[in-house]
Amino acid sequence: MPESSTQEVTQLLVAWRQGKQDALDELIPVVYEELRRQAHRYLQREQKGHSLQTTALINETYLRLLGCQKVSWKDRAHFFAVTARMMRRILVDYARSRRSQRRGGDLAKTTLDQKLTFPIARNSDLVALDDALNELALKDERRSRVVELRFFGGLSIEETAEVLGVCPDTVVRDWRLAKVWLAREVKRSAEANP
Repeated sequence: MPESSTQEVTQLLVAWRQGKQDALDELIPVVYEELRRQAHRYLQREQKGHSLQTTALINETYLRLLGCQKVSWKDRAHFFAVTARMMRRILVDYARSRRSQRRGGDLAKTTLDQKLTFPIARNSDLVALDDALNELALKDERRSRVVELRFFGGLSIEETAEVLGVCPDTVVRDWRLAKVWLAREVKRSAEANP
């Protein structure tokens, strides 16, 4: 995103927090393409035939943003970190709902690759990954946030370091360790729930 757009996003976030009612409506067109890319990244990891579409995920995120006016927005990176978490929650809630409807039948297994891109197979079980990520958050909140910001939010190492207030080397180290830990936990979950 160009520097002028980054500054515009920050200014709109501040105006929205200060009570300017139409600031969110002005903000959405500025960030829409990045939100669309973020939503598309999430949905690419879902099973084929997923009933949520990119636009629906963005719309649901927008509805949840309406309740976030009092958030102390820092900048563009903070905004996209929050929207990444919202999208993750929306998809996990959707997956849990579908899972409970099926009562556990036909669940897909999650496999995690150790590459830096941290891909998840299309037939992934987002619920198992979310459970493992929540468990990681109990053990090491920062590493959990690194995964959330990098994998789900699509933030760079530098942006993640900025949001968390740590150096990029710390993000790289946490990223590597979290991937190994999550892969192990998701594998355990898959073995326990074949």
